[in-house]
Amino acid sequence: MGPSDTSPDAEQLLIEEARRMTPWEKLQRVAALNQEAADLEKARIRAQYGEISEEEMRLRLGALRPGRETMVKVFGWDPDVWGW
Repeated sequence: MGPSDTSPDAEQLLIEEARRMTPWEKLQRVAALNQEAADLEKARIRAQYGEISEEEMRLRLGALRPGRETMVKVFGWDPDVWGW
C-alpha cells in the first residue's frame, strides 16, 4: 500500500467506526459516496459541454464506466463523434 495522508490515529478511528457500522449503514455510505462521485462528474461534464439534454448527460455519464467501445456497440452512441 502506498503513502497515506491520514495519520495512524485517524485511520484507527475510521476502522473502528467502520467495524461498528451495520451492513445497511455501510451500504448507505457507499451509495452516498457514489452519488457524490456522480455529482462531481456531472459538474465536470456541464463545465465541458454546457447545457446538454438529460439524455446526453445520461449517455456521457454512462460512457465513463464501460468505455467507448461498449457505448458504440450497445447504444450506438460514439463519445468521440459527439466531441468527447
